Amino acid sequence: MVLAISFLEAPLKFRAPGVTVQLGLGIGRLVFAALNKVEIALLVVVGAALALAGARPVPVLAAAVLAGGLLVAQLAVVRPVLTRRSDEVLAGGDPSRSRAHLWYVALEVAKVVALVVLGSAALLAQVS
Repeated sequence: MVLAISFLEAPLKFRAPGVTVQLGLGIGRLVFAALNKVEIALLVVVGAALALAGARPVPVLAAAVLAGGLLVAQLAVVRPVLTRRSDEVLAGGDPSRSRAHLWYVALEVAKVVALVVLGSAALLAQVS
């Protein structure tokens, strides 16, 4: 989901004919709000599964905590900055350039890596 939305849908929607910056921002806000709700729900499910499973290998726990921490950083630190900026654009303003998108993308890349490590470590733990 993260790969499809963050790295495909988000940049491509602004290239579609007739999509203005305001329209793209409105769509993006809806899509990312939905994605983030699903991510939070899945984080809770993974946390519960890890808690119920008892002892887990350190790589599994570390990757889960890292992925969760990166999501929290996105939602608590970067997302409010992006929301303020998009509010200004949607209100017709022309805000100054921001590095918040770059931070969000960097956190997305790190989160994808953490999720791949989590999945791989969990599979390896099942095989062992």
